[in-house]
Parts: sequence; C-alpha cells; structure tokens
Amino acid sequence: MIYLDHNATTPLDERVLEAMLPWLRGNWGNPSSVHALGRAARAALEQAREQVAALAGAHPSQVIFTSGGTEANNAALKGVAARLPAARLAASAVEHASVQQPLAALGRAGWTVASIPVTDQGQVTVQAVEAALREGARLVSVMWANNETGVVNDIGAIAGVVRAAEAVLHTDAVQALGKWPVDFAASGAHLMSVSAHKLNGPKGVGALLLDKAVDMEPLLHGGGQEKGRRGGTENLAGIVGFGRAAELAAAELASRRERLLKLRQRLERGLQEQVPQAVVFAARAERLPNTVFLALPGIDGETLLLELDRLGLALSSGAACGSGYSEPSHVLRAMGVAADLARCAVRVSLGAGNTEQDVDTLIAALRQQAARLQTMAAMAW
Repeated sequence: MIYLDHNATTPLDERVLEAMLPWLRGNWGNPSSVHALGRAARAALEQAREQVAALAGAHPSQVIFTSGGTEANNAALKGVAARLPAARLAASAVEHASVQQPLAALGRAGWTVASIPVTDQGQVTVQAVEAALREGARLVSVMWANNETGVVNDIGAIAGVVRAAEAVLHTDAVQALGKWPVDFAASGAHLMSVSAHKLNGPKGVGALLLDKAVDMEPLLHGGGQEKGRRGGTENLAGIVGFGRAAELAAAELASRRERLLKLRQRLERGLQEQVPQAVVFAARAERLPNTVFLALPGIDGETLLLELDRLGLALSSGAACGSGYSEPSHVLRAMGVAADLARCAVRVSLGAGNTEQDVDTLIAALRQQAARLQTMAAMAW
C-alpha cells in the first residue's frame, strides 16, 4: 500500500518509538509522585515540554499537554469563553470540526458566532478579520494551515489586528507544526493547538500553547496537573514520544520541507501534463509543501478513493474526522467551489516515506481513472 494520507495521521517514527519504550515497559512512575520513580517521570515530562516548546517557538511554561489537537482546540475556545461574558466570537469558514463544533456549543450557550469568509484560494485576509473585529468579536480563531487544501495563513498579521482590538486570537496549528516554520511567540497569537501524530509522533497526545496573559478556565479539572490547566495523570509515554518527534522535526524541518515540496511539484507537474482535466484547489495560494487537494471533474471523490484503494493507494477526501459523510467539503464551499465539483475532491498528503515512484504511480492511476470516465461517457453518447 502506498500511503498518501499524512494529513490524517503519520507513521510512528522508529526513533520516537525507541524513546517511548522505556516508559511503556519499566519506568512506570507517576510524574506527580515525589519518590525516585516519580521524579524520573517528571524529568522526562519536562524534557518533552522543552522539546515541544523549542519546535513551536514557545517557552516551556506555555506548553499544556492534552490528549490531542481536538482537546486543545476545545480547551482554548471553551476555556477563554468561560472567563468572558457571553459576547461575539468569530472563526474562519474553513476551520476543522474540532473548532467549528465547540463554537456551535458556545453559540447554544449564548455567544454570537460569526464566520470569517475566505478568498477563492482559501486564505483568511487581514481585512476579513478586521471586519469581524469591527462587529465586536472578542475571541477569534484562525487556523495556521488548512488540513484539506494546505493553505497557510499569515497568523502574524492577523494577530496584529486582533491584539490591536484587544481581542484574543487562537490558532489551530495542528497541520503546520513539523511541516512549516511555526513560532508561537513571534506570531503574536494568544493560544495555539498542536498534535503529535501529525509529525510522526504517537496518537493521543497534543498540546495547547498559552500566552501567560490569557485567563482561561480548565476544560478538565482534577489533581492539579499541568499547573492546574489540565487535570488528569499525564500520558507520559505519549508525551515523551511527542517530545522526541518534535526534536526530530526541529532538526530536519528544512530538509523535510525541501523534499516534500519537490514531490508535490512533481505531482502537480504530472497532473498538468498527463491529466489536464484535473483541478488543483488553491493552486495560487501559499500551501504546505506536502498537500494537494484535487478533483477529476465528473468522478465522485468517494468512488475515486475506493478505486485508488483497490489499486493500493491510500488517499482521503479531506478531513479524516469527517470521513463517511457525503456532503461536499465545507472548505471548498467556503472558497466558492460548486457543490458538484467539490464532491469530486480527493486529498493527497505526502510524507517522509513517499518517493518519486509513489507520485508517478498515483499520476498513472489518476490518468487511468480519467480515461475510463471518458470511455464511459463516449459509450453513453
């Protein structure tokens, strides 16, 4: 199987697994315990916090470990809202469901929820954010990079206008971290969500990065872990794995980006030359180096995925969390893409294990499917 779905999840790096194994097999101490085993666990936890902070451009004290990106997004939005009087909040129209659904819950709790429009290339402009702020938004959420199109937003510029309006900015950087230079401190964002399994770390662990000036209510109350910000005994092995994955991503970021961009360009060039009817969405926008969201007009995306799966190619139709739904991508609809074309969309997201041969195999498979469609159309005529 050729795996081309790295925005959904990534294979666990063997070097990450090696770092985790001692904490799965023999070092079972609770990081909150004061004895030697507990102190060793605490030291490993804090080392991982430093590693994640270094990759994300944050101070270690700003890193709050969570069960993943979904919890981090929920904690950020619900936590800040809990300390503010119900007012107005705004998020881009292309946010992940783990942002959209907490906002919907806040809407039911008395908040007014506004959608920030995007351009036809899927970008959130400073002007659109300014418009939301003029309408009274006190909490704003704009993702760093989109999980479907790969489009990268200018979070620094957006943070500038949000801070000038004395509002709070949250950014979902789950897809960006490890694929794109991310600097929490320099960006000016108040809160940022990240996840381990998008950068060859383990599933079930993520983090919320928090500006110390932000007042928020914990989503989970418990034994005071994470300085009272997130209750519950820490997933130590997972956190250690996250730390090691972050360390590797920091050391290899430039080479990974270069390699993935070359593969993406090879794919897009091959589509242009061999499958000219293919549509690449957000082609003119700045995007993650590994992501191509495309469609073969007239071929339903789910049907195409099944055909490619039969040929040994693993892709997705967009957000993995939304698989199984027949509705067209909300991201493409927000970009103004017609529903019929949006239903044809499939996402290619490249990763460390992919090769030029993998890309060429995919191009050949897409060419075959496009030709099959043309033959069927000719027979019907």
